[in-house]
Amino acid sequence: MIARPMSMLARRAVGRCMSRATTATAAASASATYTAAVGARRVFVARSHSTATPATPASDAAQDSYLTLPSASGTPADSADSAGIAVLTLNRAAAKNALSRSLLSQLRTSIDTLRTLPPGAARVVIVRSTVDKVFCAGADLKERKSMTPAEVSAFVTQLRETFSMLANLPMPTIAAIDGAALGGGLELAMCCDLRTAGPGAKVGLPETKLAIIPGAGGSQRLPRLVGVPIAKELMFTGRVLNAQEAQAIGLVNRVGTESAFDAAMALAREITPQGPVALRMAKWAIDKGTEVDLASGLKVEEMCYAQVIPTKDRLEGLKAFAEKRKPEYKGE
Repeated sequence: MIARPMSMLARRAVGRCMSRATTATAAASASATYTAAVGARRVFVARSHSTATPATPASDAAQDSYLTLPSASGTPADSADSAGIAVLTLNRAAAKNALSRSLLSQLRTSIDTLRTLPPGAARVVIVRSTVDKVFCAGADLKERKSMTPAEVSAFVTQLRETFSMLANLPMPTIAAIDGAALGGGLELAMCCDLRTAGPGAKVGLPETKLAIIPGAGGSQRLPRLVGVPIAKELMFTGRVLNAQEAQAIGLVNRVGTESAFDAAMALAREITPQGPVALRMAKWAIDKGTEVDLASGLKVEEMCYAQVIPTKDRLEGLKAFAEKRKPEYKGE
């Protein structure tokens, strides 16, 4: 069999893999910068990752969303079982977390913070809501009514770019869908690597009922997750699914008995013990490898694997296995 040369798209994917992987490995040396930032950035809110819906502190009451990071040591002082888990919270109760300019700006700031962290700082990110019975109701239609066509176009472009930033975060991400995730709300959830749903979750892309289509990636991400025929049916009809229906078609990974956040935390705790650099490289290999043909995808995997070979964590894994103990990975 004659090996075919890689396409331009495949070569770009491999090149991006090399650049991104090198950055991820080198970022481990930035832990001192991260430690200093914890005390300097107001976006970091000291908070327990309680599985119950928390009361919003006064300092966050005016925030449409906020980011909670583990401490610089990796373990929140009051939540040792949440080590390595960052939580991005939607908190716009007055408008059911509708995506306004303000909320979008705050989300973008939080995502910017997350993507610059070293591998060991935040190993998993959970996106959740503190608003009862709502994950995200989609676009803020009241705000949208006051926009000119040009402003609508600019806003949707910014929304699409921000969601792509979330999708491209280097660490694994989980959307905890408690309540309704409709339109842009489901598009937000689909940007995460994994999704959990609470018993009362409702998900769908009902945009065609408003004579529009999804504009923040929904028409592209939904068919990639559930297949083209099912995606077309859901978008053409605007049908809304419950948690069990969403899980049945592969749109949701797990359904929590109590809440999506409970299920997301349990899933995150299964992920955090793994090697942080390996997690990032696994995500990159899957995301970029599935964009190209198999032969090119194997090249992406090869380049990503090359990045984990020189890490201290790989040696720690071998040592821990020989000593029959749990490894202590640091993202180095």
